[in-house]
Amino acid sequence: MRSLPGVAMTPEYDSKQVETDAQAYWETSGAFKARETAGKEKYYCLSMFPYPSGRLHMGHVRNYTIGDVISRFQRMQGKNVLQPMGWDAFGLPAENAAIQNNVPPAAWTRDNIRYMRDQLKRLGFGYDWDRELATCDPDYYRWEQWLFVKLYEKGVVYKKTAPVNWCPKDLTVLANEQVVEGRCWRCDTPVDRREIPQWFMKITRYADELLAELDRLTGWPEQVRTMQRNWIGRSEGVEIDFPVTGQTQPLKVYTTRPDTLMGVSYLAVAPEHPVAEAAARDNPGLQAFIEACRHIQTSEAVLETIEKRGMATGLAAVHPFTGEALPVWVANFVLMSYGTGAVMSVPAHDQRDHEFAVKYGLPVRQVVYPGDGLAVDVDSAAFTDKGVLKNSRQFDGLTSEQAFDAIADALEKDGKGVRQVNYRLRDWGVSRQRYWGAPIPIIYCQACGELPVPETDLPVVLPEDVTFDGVGSPIKKMSAFYETTCPKCGGAARRETDTFDTFFESSWYYARYASYDNPDAMLDTRADYWLPVDQYVGGIEHAILHLLYARFFHKLMRDAGLVHCDEPFSHLLTQGMVLKDGAKMSKSKGNTVDPQQLIERYGADTVRLFTMFAAPPEQSLEWSDEAVAGAYRFLKRLWALGARHDYDDPVLNTQAKRQVFLSGFDWSSLSAAQRGVRSEIHAILEQANRDVHKYQFNTVVAAAMKMANLLSQVPGGGSADPGDRALFIEGVDVLVRLLAPVTPHITHALWDRVKIAAAAAVIDAPWPMPEPAAMVKDAVEMAVQVNGKLRSRIHVPTQADRASIEAAALGDENVQRFVAGKDVKKIIVVPGRLINVVV
Repeated sequence: MRSLPGVAMTPEYDSKQVETDAQAYWETSGAFKARETAGKEKYYCLSMFPYPSGRLHMGHVRNYTIGDVISRFQRMQGKNVLQPMGWDAFGLPAENAAIQNNVPPAAWTRDNIRYMRDQLKRLGFGYDWDRELATCDPDYYRWEQWLFVKLYEKGVVYKKTAPVNWCPKDLTVLANEQVVEGRCWRCDTPVDRREIPQWFMKITRYADELLAELDRLTGWPEQVRTMQRNWIGRSEGVEIDFPVTGQTQPLKVYTTRPDTLMGVSYLAVAPEHPVAEAAARDNPGLQAFIEACRHIQTSEAVLETIEKRGMATGLAAVHPFTGEALPVWVANFVLMSYGTGAVMSVPAHDQRDHEFAVKYGLPVRQVVYPGDGLAVDVDSAAFTDKGVLKNSRQFDGLTSEQAFDAIADALEKDGKGVRQVNYRLRDWGVSRQRYWGAPIPIIYCQACGELPVPETDLPVVLPEDVTFDGVGSPIKKMSAFYETTCPKCGGAARRETDTFDTFFESSWYYARYASYDNPDAMLDTRADYWLPVDQYVGGIEHAILHLLYARFFHKLMRDAGLVHCDEPFSHLLTQGMVLKDGAKMSKSKGNTVDPQQLIERYGADTVRLFTMFAAPPEQSLEWSDEAVAGAYRFLKRLWALGARHDYDDPVLNTQAKRQVFLSGFDWSSLSAAQRGVRSEIHAILEQANRDVHKYQFNTVVAAAMKMANLLSQVPGGGSADPGDRALFIEGVDVLVRLLAPVTPHITHALWDRVKIAAAAAVIDAPWPMPEPAAMVKDAVEMAVQVNGKLRSRIHVPTQADRASIEAAALGDENVQRFVAGKDVKKIIVVPGRLINVVV
């Protein structure tokens, strides 16, 4: 077997050699370097970048294989493709590793990046590595600091106190998932709910736009759009004033169910509410209860599930219609950061309020009844549906919808309430008290106050040579970092030692890839060429926060004149999980599979082929060792198929000669059997073309396997029959191109042996298209029924008239057995499908 330039050809499939050769070709030829090319349709394909944890797992492999297959397919469609890669490098895991291993987070992170980069390259992903970025590089986070300063000047960012989960031992804020049964996940210390100053971005200013534009994101899964709608949580309601005896200011309560107003039996306020704090001044028991609430997590999900606990303040609020005195309670399930920090409690019509009322013996008053007149037992559980009002004075008989307007009108008329649109979405808290993150560019001066770092002094570089003692952030103890001079008066000043939330970095990285090497601007005109991202690929676990923050950040950059489109991602694909034995792969379950070992044993193409064939991208993939081995066996058959060309034949041993041979070949000279095989190959290709545009790669691979089985029955290039030679050459050329995005290494090696097109490498070849003339069949198979039961199948010429079809059916030996001696009443013919003989 002769060797070809850049490809080592061996009798047996040698995955290591094949993959090494292909990757060397891509590297030396700069195959995946993206350039802005006027007049050529661009295609920006992006997979969510990984956290550099140290090793790839199968979830990574599946995600990045999907993105790479899409990128390679779009390239074969003739598009100018950009597919970059980078590292979401900041975050708490690096700090934990630093404590455990006594290694600075920067060194640990960059070692992991080097290892994982080599793994990605080993899998043959077609990334433009010139554009690689790591969010921990000052050249990267400099620009988010710059934008933060611009937004600070516009009033889009601000500082205020807010409740957080606080570990008093580690002196750090904890995310909700880092609190386990009320204790710090790392040191097991009881967690406090503490109010501390934090930096926020006004994402609520964009709530209406973020919500409205979801309807335009038709390339996103509906599930993701619904999750974002629910997270933004736009609601229409009424803010109601409840005067409090002895207080100058009323309690303001927002509700979306004013129809239940006559059923209020108590009001509940958050432990941090000023009313609660005032009532606790002379009440040691209430002080102790409020202190106990400080050890509860701050998430809504946790507060929904915890045991409902409360304590009466001794204060009473006045019902706006009845004048009834309603007790005011402090409750552990009310958050100060949501709504007004106070709720009107209607136990008969809210299950949370019902649980609390039953526990503390508070009244349960039903005021909404089912519209169908059926009775409900509100003593057992709340009736939360809408219905018809009773026990509601002048509003009796109104439906819930009618009562909404009637009660709102009455409250507004009396100056006791106002209609209001509210959102579940809250402003984004972007500051963290951790070390391994981008420093927030703010300076505090005793004389001048709070000031942004001047643009000329950016970036504020995070010191990387640090020592961790496990308590608090190192930079909070590093005077060399936090001591500075005021940019306004020149006096002594102090830097902010909080760092950005890691979502800050991942919210704009997609845009920086377009202007990756510009040292003088965050983005330039190249961003207008590449954005928006045409296809984004990543897990559905990022459906809300990352994707919502990225959409928000994009609008901030648009309003700053940095980009000129409204949304960052036109299409979104959320891939399913990788399962083993029905459970998600995880180290804790001991069911992980090391992709590196698979690559060493079978090769990258086998791993890629299995992950694409095992399930559609959106569905979960069940791991199967046997299926992986089966994918490897298929590639060996493919290699053997490509080796069946006779390259010593002077007629066919070059691409040009094969092209001349096929261009001059008379396809009408094929035998009936050969025409049938060619027709089936092109029919398979036609279906694969429909599937690949829907990214149903599993059925595309299945189509390639069917095609390979057909071609294995056709004599190879050494056949004396020109029809066999033409059929084989055309078919294998189509097969190799069909598989090129999925298994790029083996198809690269086979391409020069089988190609018809002039492209030097298969990555530059056009995507194969079915030939309509090839799919025209001489004959068609039709089912023959007798009285509706299948009795035989016959082949009839495609141009046969009805009389000929009927005659062929009645002449069939099996059919004759069932019609013999009987009267044929009628024959029903469904052209191209079936004949039903009624006897």
